Amino acid sequence: MSDSGPISVEDAREMDATDPLSDLRDRFYIPDGDLYMDGNSLGLLSKDAEAALEHAVDEWRELAIRGWTDSDPEWFSYGERLGARLASLVGAKPDEVVVANSTTVNIHTLVGTFYDPARGEKIVVDDLDFPTDHYAIRAQLRQHGRDPDEALRVVESRDGRTIETEDVLDAIDDDVGMVFLPSVLYRSGQLFDIETITEAAHNAGALAGFDLAHSIGAVPHELSDAGVDFAVWCNYKYLNAGPGAISGLYVNERHFGVTPALAGWWGNDKETQFDMALTYEPEHSAAAFQTGTIPILSTAPLDGALDIVEDAGGVAALREKSLALTDFLIDLVDEKLPDCEVGTPRDPAARGGHVAVEHPEAYRISLALKERGVVVDFRQPNVIRIAPIPSYVGFEDVFRAVEHLREILDGEEYEEFEKQSGGVT
Repeated sequence: MSDSGPISVEDAREMDATDPLSDLRDRFYIPDGDLYMDGNSLGLLSKDAEAALEHAVDEWRELAIRGWTDSDPEWFSYGERLGARLASLVGAKPDEVVVANSTTVNIHTLVGTFYDPARGEKIVVDDLDFPTDHYAIRAQLRQHGRDPDEALRVVESRDGRTIETEDVLDAIDDDVGMVFLPSVLYRSGQLFDIETITEAAHNAGALAGFDLAHSIGAVPHELSDAGVDFAVWCNYKYLNAGPGAISGLYVNERHFGVTPALAGWWGNDKETQFDMALTYEPEHSAAAFQTGTIPILSTAPLDGALDIVEDAGGVAALREKSLALTDFLIDLVDEKLPDCEVGTPRDPAARGGHVAVEHPEAYRISLALKERGVVVDFRQPNVIRIAPIPSYVGFEDVFRAVEHLREILDGEEYEEFEKQSGGVT
């Protein structure tokens, strides 16, 4: 960018021209006319993911049931193989990661497995979590005969945007058996200090688990080095594996051999799975937490999507561009949108991959943006989430999105839309 004067579209174009990842954009299908800034809800289809899915369909057509063993790659070990590919993104050993189930199912099985009131009755969460995390945890507490209102220790936000690490640490004491928090808050984009929180949990004799849904593919993690006990995530946001794509999970190797709370035949030891014994024998890896048969057509796109991550140079390269994009977005909001506030931490070390732009009319502004082809989303009470995904969004895209937002505010175009009457878009 220029050293003086307002940020210009030429500045954005210069940044795009020197972006080493700009060619990745050509591998994605971008809806005609759209500035797509909602990849933190659903990432776009890539040609790589499409080809992997078509390959799986072709094998189903040509091999039928023989696909389980004769396909390339074989379906039977798909979950373990993709888990090994994902391991570098979360800083884990290959057998500590598997793709399986949905995110909510994975929370159920991991919390249900590792919650032990004898270790500590309380589970530490926060009041800005994505709701499904609380739904699953409360259900598991009831299954263990505990009152969720009593057993959940909720860390409250001081500002309605973020959670202070100090407050999390203060909540962890000898009554706590588990800490389960997001890596990134879905509304504000705050990135948590996983290493510090995990160390505090272990010092108190508790386990530490995390929901990486809003960081996987955008933020590098070192789960094994940090000693994290378990983690879950979805693969359809920054990893672009498709709507409702299979999810992923991590379990630290020190927990291998435990019987999952939701035991199912696909998590049985592969060597004895088809003995059809009625006694469950878990795999000695994260693969034990698979439940039902792996859904190949919901899994295959991830195989292709990971090619893009690897060709980019890994998640560290994507993170570098993501931070540059969100820095640029924050600068533009500061300069061009005086009526708006940035609700995302400005410190790059405390920020995920999206920016929360706050305005009292955020709901109607989000509708006006979509009318102009700028695809964003709204989160209560006043947040427009803008996610410049580094694999297919450029700096000029970000500049143009902010220009649209400025024009909407200047012309009060949001007045053309009805106020929110319930629900969230």
